[in-house]
Amino acid sequence: MVDSSNIGYVLSQRLSSKYQTVVISPRSYFVFTPLLNSTAVGTLEFRTALEPVRSRRKPNVEFMQGWADDVDFGRKIVTVEESVVDQRQGKAMTDADPYRHSSLTDMKMEKFGKRQEGKRFDIVYDKLVVAVGCYSQTFGTRGVKENAYFMKDIGDARRIRKRVLECFEVASLPTTSDKLREQLLRFAIIGGGPTGMEFAAELSDLVHEDLSKLYPRLAQSVQITVHDVASKVLSMFDDKLAQYAMKTFSRQGVLIKTNSHVEELRRGSPHTNGDGSQEDVADAQGCYTLTTAQDGAMGIGMCVWSTGNMMNPFVKRALRKTHGFPSDSAVITSGVAADQLPKQDWMIEKNSKTGAIIIDDKLRVQLRSQSTTSSPQPSQEPQIPASIATLTDVFALGDNATIRDQMLPATAQTASQQAIWLAKRLNANDLQSQHFTFKNLGIMAYLGNSKAIVESGGSKALDISGRAAWLIWRGAYLTMSVSWRNKILIPTYWWVFYFDFLLAYFVFLLCQYVVENWGEGCGVQVKSLIHWVSRFLNWLFGRDITRF
Repeated sequence: MVDSSNIGYVLSQRLSSKYQTVVISPRSYFVFTPLLNSTAVGTLEFRTALEPVRSRRKPNVEFMQGWADDVDFGRKIVTVEESVVDQRQGKAMTDADPYRHSSLTDMKMEKFGKRQEGKRFDIVYDKLVVAVGCYSQTFGTRGVKENAYFMKDIGDARRIRKRVLECFEVASLPTTSDKLREQLLRFAIIGGGPTGMEFAAELSDLVHEDLSKLYPRLAQSVQITVHDVASKVLSMFDDKLAQYAMKTFSRQGVLIKTNSHVEELRRGSPHTNGDGSQEDVADAQGCYTLTTAQDGAMGIGMCVWSTGNMMNPFVKRALRKTHGFPSDSAVITSGVAADQLPKQDWMIEKNSKTGAIIIDDKLRVQLRSQSTTSSPQPSQEPQIPASIATLTDVFALGDNATIRDQMLPATAQTASQQAIWLAKRLNANDLQSQHFTFKNLGIMAYLGNSKAIVESGGSKALDISGRAAWLIWRGAYLTMSVSWRNKILIPTYWWVFYFDFLLAYFVFLLCQYVVENWGEGCGVQVKSLIHWVSRFLNWLFGRDITRF
């Protein structure tokens, strides 16, 4: 398995011991990305979003830490570049291409420093699974890849934790000017999808529930803004749920700016004078300048970029040609036979818009013939239509693949269903008679203050919002976590928040009973007592900002 996503962990753990599974990945762990927002603000600890590749319970799973560099489908060989000592581990990959055949050398040198290529080795496979995921798309916006904070890996969550605390600590210093303090406490999130909105909600919770007590003089100055280029946020949800989300964020003080086009992100404060001079705060304790087409330049403490995916360079460049037709593992599904075609270059079939690998309903990679001629003159012979072939032993899952004539959501739900289905089929050895069918279990997003929205995959009557949706949201993510270790750890960190929810309901019933029987004054006293008990439990078991 060539993998750097959570799909590989699910698949490797579910394959039977009759397979000798080899996982090739640049990192020795898998990340459950839906929980990264919670780890970034301290609601959960980092280990709860991680699963180690190596496991004592699965001795048939081997691990090779490296970047997949090339695949020879005819010889069934994957070429791997070792990456054990690689400073890019744990960080989101953007347009910077880590492969040796990248044309972005200057950018790599600027962002990562001079890097010596690792040694290369070959691995022979019987069946190959490609699940390398996508990179963060910056759309060529100036300064984003150098200065933005992403949310793709555990290292990104650590950087965000550290930066949030830096902004508050610097803002609390007496040497910090009022202007710089205002800029440091302004946080921008780019992207109005579930990831960006959930991070805005988690950050809002952190500010109101914890930082407002640790930095009481600063809490009122905090400004959280979500920018999105579309006309509305959470566009994948029903209009009624999206409007509920907008009202919820508005009550929490989170500003939503739609039709907002980001032009540049750089270090330092905005220009202050008409002559273009600027205040020099571009050091490690300084702020950033975010420039949008609508609002111009504004100083911010942090910019979290959570919009857009680009195809992994391994899929884009390495998985192009097949080094000839792999006759031992490919079957022609349409067109003439391979031996009846003129000289051909067989290409991995890609989606024309996204660049994702085209697969069939059995998740197998598709090939397309492409005529090549040595003469620059146009041929007088009639053109032969392209032939389509299926690689019977090569599969692609997740964001880097798309089923022909289907548009499945690029979510963890889709990838998880594909991994579970493929493991079952390979274990039962009945792939030929089965077809993958996606079951839409709905989508959900956290809105902060123990509220969420859940849109079911079927009737709109089952759409839920508020605290009930919040419980479903947390229960779903707990169920989707793979190992029993994390199934125990996650509710251990969450239990105090569940307790608060149950406590609030208990307070409502108890106060209602006391008021009806003993008078309104006694009810207020009981409510105050339970409120202080709740605050004590939050102090004892809640987020610990000092461990950032």
